[in-house]
Amino acid sequence: MDVQVILEVVLTLVAVFMAIVLHEVAHGFMAYRLGDPTAKNRGRLTLNPLAHVDLVGTIIVPVTLVLLQVLFGFGGVLFGWAKPVPISPAYFRNPLRGMLYVALAGPGTNIALAIATVIVGRGILLLIPDGTLFGVESFGANLMSALFFFLAAFVLYNLVLAAFNLLPIPPLDGSRILMFFLPAEGRRFLLTIERYGFFLLIGLLYLGVLDPIFRGLWQVWQQLLGMEWQAFVAFF
Repeated sequence: MDVQVILEVVLTLVAVFMAIVLHEVAHGFMAYRLGDPTAKNRGRLTLNPLAHVDLVGTIIVPVTLVLLQVLFGFGGVLFGWAKPVPISPAYFRNPLRGMLYVALAGPGTNIALAIATVIVGRGILLLIPDGTLFGVESFGANLMSALFFFLAAFVLYNLVLAAFNLLPIPPLDGSRILMFFLPAEGRRFLLTIERYGFFLLIGLLYLGVLDPIFRGLWQVWQQLLGMEWQAFVAFF
């Protein structure tokens, strides 16, 4: 494994970890704003990744998928998860509405981060003279290339994390959002099948049911970056 590949793996994993941690912190921060101190009292309103790491979801799964992509050309989607931020809906004035806002905060933050990163990346590109970074072998050019690779990865995986969590499958955020609009019987049904949610997700991924969603995200990502940015990080 050469230095280029190692750099790609490290930058990709950092982008994934950041997107996951910020997603979870957003849940806890929204709950705190709505009156629930649980996450704050347990030290989860922090950007320290160690407070959010789940051994399987934050380390083993993302690292394995990245290595499969880089080393063997595995084309599957990269995803992961952190330890869920503890939420106590009883603190909310309206628990059902409060959970709606908490659920929206995670994917909403990921989408906002993706858009903000695109604005920053495109802004930097506008400041760089045409042709300065293409075909140039220098420390500065390599550093900028690594920066744009990281920013591109951060955009992509924030989009993936947002879309994945908006699926209406418990315990994902999409199911919490859906609960707000369902009658009591529908909410009870979602809570009943929550224990099987992980297996349902794995089944959908294995059967390729979610492939159209991720292909669409890839196209959105390409449109957001633009041709110049994509050419600059063509090794992505």
